[in-house]
Amino acid sequence: MDTRKRSGRHKRLETIRGERRKQKQRKRLATLLMIGGGVLLIVAVIVILGLSSNKKPSITTTPIAITPISRTQANGLVMGNPEAPVRIDLWEDFQCPRCAEFTRDVEKRLIDSYIAQGQVYYAFHQYPFIDKTVGGKESKQSANASMCANEQGHFWDYHDMIFANWHGEGEGSYSDTRLTSFAEMLGLDMNAFSTCFKANKYKDQIDQDYKAGVAAGVHGTPTIFVNNIEVTPGYVPTYDQMVQAIEAALANK
Repeated sequence: MDTRKRSGRHKRLETIRGERRKQKQRKRLATLLMIGGGVLLIVAVIVILGLSSNKKPSITTTPIAITPISRTQANGLVMGNPEAPVRIDLWEDFQCPRCAEFTRDVEKRLIDSYIAQGQVYYAFHQYPFIDKTVGGKESKQSANASMCANEQGHFWDYHDMIFANWHGEGEGSYSDTRLTSFAEMLGLDMNAFSTCFKANKYKDQIDQDYKAGVAAGVHGTPTIFVNNIEVTPGYVPTYDQMVQAIEAALANK
């Protein structure tokens, strides 16, 4: 009798232990499923955010209009007296924020103080390199569009229009639609501009400018040379630093 009782209790205990083991297994499985689901959710969010960050936003604001300024002896991508004692060579990428600052804060003052006075001959060179960093083709297409504007004698006006509408690198500031609208706002012949722009007519000239910059030691923009001497290498020169370089060049003549 005692043996049968012990055997029955043993079986009940084994049954209880078995049920407890199954409950623990089910809890572990539920926990693992919850953890796995959470991990999958986090991965999905990261992937979605990554895809979203790779999309180039579209600038929908109406382009800012400019009032063209007078430039002394502007001819193509140069301005000033070709016989001036000082020559400034400037390499820029239209997507470059520091180039926009230089145009606004320094270039316009140089026009009044030196270029208009016949002391400086000023030459712009295309150096579209930012596309390689941020993707897209805004640097090359803005250079392309500026050359098509130049074909109609409006390089410098278009140059100012581009920089006035800078909104960031690779942000859609210079989509083909906006570049075309800049030309419209400047009153260019749109049939001629569109034909030139779509054909990328001046690609070879732009590439030559870029290669000339590389050969001259240009690594970023803006890079400025005064009589073949780079001003503040690695840094954007202030107006005072440009004046110092120009005055030193004039003193050597």
